[in-house]
Formats: sequence, structure tokens, C-alpha cells
Amino acid sequence: MSQFALLGKRRFAPFFWTQALGAFNDNAFRNALVMLVAFQMGLDDHTVSLYTNLAPALFIIPFFLFSATAGQLAEKYEKSRIIRYVKLFEIGAMALAAYGFYTHHTALLLIVLFMMGMHSATFGPIKYAILPQALKPDELVGGNGLVEMGTQMAMLVGMIAGNSLMLVAGVGPLLASGATIAVAIAGYLACRRIPPAPATAPELKFNWNPFSETARVLAITRADRAVFNAVLGISWFWFFGTVLIAQLPIYTRETLGGDGSVNTLVLTLFSIGTGVGALLCERMSGRRVEIGLVPLGAFGLTAFGVDLYFARHGVAAVRGLDWLAFLHGAGSWRIVLDLTMIGVFAGFYVVPLFAYVQARAPREKLSRIIAGTNILNALLIVSAAGFGLGLGALGMDAPQIFLAAALLNVLVAWYIFTLVPEFVMRFITWVLVNTLYRVRADGAERIPAEGPVLLVCNHVSFMDPLLLMANLRRPVRFVMYYKIFSIPLLSFVFRTAKAIPIAGHKEDPAVLQQAYDAIDTALAAGEVVCIFPEGGLSTDGGIAPFRPGVEKVLARRPVPVVPMALRGLWGSVWSRRDSMLHRARLPRRFRARVELVVDAPRAPEQVTAATLEARVRELRGDLA
Repeated sequence: MSQFALLGKRRFAPFFWTQALGAFNDNAFRNALVMLVAFQMGLDDHTVSLYTNLAPALFIIPFFLFSATAGQLAEKYEKSRIIRYVKLFEIGAMALAAYGFYTHHTALLLIVLFMMGMHSATFGPIKYAILPQALKPDELVGGNGLVEMGTQMAMLVGMIAGNSLMLVAGVGPLLASGATIAVAIAGYLACRRIPPAPATAPELKFNWNPFSETARVLAITRADRAVFNAVLGISWFWFFGTVLIAQLPIYTRETLGGDGSVNTLVLTLFSIGTGVGALLCERMSGRRVEIGLVPLGAFGLTAFGVDLYFARHGVAAVRGLDWLAFLHGAGSWRIVLDLTMIGVFAGFYVVPLFAYVQARAPREKLSRIIAGTNILNALLIVSAAGFGLGLGALGMDAPQIFLAAALLNVLVAWYIFTLVPEFVMRFITWVLVNTLYRVRADGAERIPAEGPVLLVCNHVSFMDPLLLMANLRRPVRFVMYYKIFSIPLLSFVFRTAKAIPIAGHKEDPAVLQQAYDAIDTALAAGEVVCIFPEGGLSTDGGIAPFRPGVEKVLARRPVPVVPMALRGLWGSVWSRRDSMLHRARLPRRFRARVELVVDAPRAPEQVTAATLEARVRELRGDLA
């Protein structure tokens, strides 16, 4: 099923439109306020500068003050009910804004801006915590992609609408007021159709002190190192995006020589690119939470960020170009490509991170972890503003600031990926598997979502663990022959995935015993362990007799067993062919079509090595 089918499902569509309409109003109101202050109130430059710099701060401050409280609300109470109260609050805020627009009451409008910050800070933890409750595991990446796409498009249209409506001569304030109130009402009507999302921690003791609760929320966010580093990656995305977007007006005017239509064009390119990248994540990840896309996204942000600097820098020779004249200029399409691809790779970067946090974080703490994410996001957004202002004070122009951010991205990515090698391991796995094979997985959803599970599979190639790793939703501890475990490059992947090396009794009985102990410890901890019971790679593409090691594992720790079979691997790259006849048939099949078939779980008392072997042979069929 395509991710777009979710837009026809009640469990997703009302929420999607609710959050998109809210993102539209945030940006429409903010940009209408800036247009009013800058162009219609006859204020001097110093006063305009004061208001335009104060406005972002007033919107961000509520994220520091109220995110922790919002996280508690989303855990303790039913979420759709909270959303309805939030949207009613938005209608009231937009009604106040209408009065402020009509009377040019700047102080009131700044208060409303603070209220909209409260609205967004409260909605944020619900926005991402409700998705795992509403979506199936294989829909999580697609749902996040749609939400990210919808947010980007709504923000873009909101910015354009806020600017355009307020600048209509004579009736601008009335048009902007009418539009924002209408959208707020539409958001409320949409949210009323969101299905109930039960409280995940109804027994939570509410803490009204925002400062102590903020400290507690940040501690919860830091508890799982992998989740916390994903959160840091999300916050860095907001830093990078804020630096880019903050410099675009100056870049448009000074470097591109464009007018307001060119500024709208570059914003559109970035937003569309991000939306496209977000939507592509589902297809590229095979509908799994694939954090291997994150290093790819980080690489693209740096590569196209650096190229954006070299595409054009310095001061434009001609000023005041409209968007069509800009596109006809020399080198402009390179800039178009760079801005679009920065957006695409931003989508590759951030969508898997959000999905990873949602899938990995404990359900009863997810809203508070999202609240902690929003607090760190706000901190990085403020830091990004200081970063841009500081480099500007040092005399750097917009292209140079882009270059600095792109190079800094390398250091940040290196830091995060060093702390959590799983990101790089998944990237290597994703590249190798998708380069060498075309895989179709059937029945992967049959593997229990929680608790210990023992997987058994036939063993055809050196790449079998990577193929399974790339197509199974839960992390898997593979038991593999110690010599395969030590293959260069793949060894990094296997060690990072916490694979368990094993040897034959005659080769190294100590390693064999350590393997059995490690398997039992992993199963006791509720992990998934995969065994290749043949004891080695197939030498002819068939299935060798299953050894009794699987029975020893189950005798020590009875857990559900899931038989699996790999088809179509024999004769492909990295399969084993020992005879001279086989060696004479080079080259081996590249981009082989491979199938993974997963059976239903079986109770441990119902299986033996012989029955598992028979079932895997049935699953494999006539293909090897």
C-alpha cells in the first residue's frame, strides 16, 4: 500500500490536516505581522528592526517554558481531547490577532505571537507521539514522510499567503485576519475527527514547575544514548535549516540580485525538495525505519551546501531581477539544483530520525522525549541565529555562511556517528544490499514486535546476515561462523550489530560455549537472535542438515521460533561455489532478485532441528 493511501484513512487523515493547517497559520500570522510592521505602519528603521528581531524570540520562548508541561499532558491524558483544546486556543488567538491587525496594536500582536508559540509548543509532543499509536510499524516512515511534506508545504504556503494578503492595498489586515481565523476553524473541525489516542502514562504524577520538569524531561531524553543522539541529529537539522533560511533574503538580494519573487522561489525550492525527500524515504527504506539514510542525508547536505557556495558568491552585478529573469541568468539552474537537493537530502536526514525516535523510545515516555527534542530544537534555533549574526559581524556574506554551515555539518555528523556507530552500520548495510540485490520480503510482519524470538534461516552467502538485517524491522543478533565475523569491512557491521561469533566444538570449544552463553543472555533480555542451523555456507545451493545446536538453545531458554528462507541467492555475488565447474561460470549474478520468506512463529516445544529443516525447505521451494 502506498503511503498516500493513509490520506484516506480516518486514523491518519484528520490528524494530517490538523497539523498542516496549524503550520500554515503559524507562518501566515508571523509573516503578516512582519509585513504590517515593516511596510504599513510608517515606523522608522530602528523600530522596525526592533520588532522584527523581537518577533522570533517571542515565538521561541514558549518552547523553553511549556514543552515539558506539554509532554506531561500528552502522556497523562487522551491526546485527541488535548488537540481539540489546543485548536480552540488557536481560534481565540487568531481572533485577538484580527483586532490587533485592524487597530495596528503592535503590543497585542506580539502577545498573540507568544500565544502561537504556546500553541506550537503544546501541539509538538502530541504531533509525533500520536503517530506510533495511529500507524502500523510498516506505516511509520511513510506517515512521518507525509507529515514532514505537509508541514513544509503548509509553512511555505502560509508564508506566501501572509505576505501577499497583508500587502493588498486597503484591505490587507482584513484579508489576513479572515484567512487565519478561517484556517483555525478548519483545523478545529478537522481535529474533531481524530480517533481517540489513549493516555500512555495515565498514572503520571503531574509536575507544574516548568523548570524542574524541564530538567527531568531532558534527563529522560538522555537516558537512551541512541535515542538521544537521534534527538541531537534532529536538533542539528533545525540549526542547519535555520541558518540557511535566515540567510536566504540577504542571499537573494545581494548575491542573486533578485527581488521578492526570487526569495519566494528559493524558499519554494527548499520546501519542495524537503517534501520530496521526505516522501522518498518510504520507498528507499522499504517501509522500514532505516537510519542508514541519515548518513546519506548528512553527506548530501554538505555536498550541495558546498556547491551552493561555489555556484555563485560575491555581490551581484545586476539588482532587482524577478524570478523569470533570474532563471534565464547564467548558472542559475545550478543554484536551483543545489537548493532543491539540499531540501531532498534534508528529508532523507530528518524523517528516519523522527521515525527512529518513535520506534525506539518507550511508548509511555515518548511524548516527554519529543518535548525534550523541542527544547533542544529551540536551543539550536537560537544558536543558529547567533551563529549567522556572529559570522555576519565578522564580515562573512551569505554564501560564506552557507559554506561554514555545510563544513560544520561534517564535524557534527562525525560526532554523532562516532557515538552511535549503528547509523554508519545501517548505511553500509543499506548501500551494499541495495547495490548488490533486489530483495522482496514476504511475511516480515509475522515476527513478534516485542519479546524474545529465535529466527532460523538457510545459509547461502556471506551477505545473508546483511540481507536479513536490511529487511527485518527489529534489531537482530546474528550467530555466525567466527571467520565470517572477521571479514574486513563487514566485521565493523557485524560488531556494531552485536553479532555473536561461533566456532565448531573441534575448532574452539571456548568460543562455542561463549556463543551459547551470549545467545541465552540476549534472549533473556527480550532480543531477537538469528541462527543458521546448517553450521556453514551452502556449497551447492541446497540446504544441509540442520545441526542440533538450535535444540540446545531452546532447551536452555524456550522462546518462540520463526522459520525463514532465502531464495535466489545461489550464484549471486558473495555466494560460495567451491567446485571448478562453478568457478568457470563467472561472472556471478549482479543485482540478483532475492526473496525472503518468513513463516509464522512456532512454540518452542513444537520444534526440533529436523522439523525446522523441513519447514525451511518448504518455504524455500525449488529455488536456492
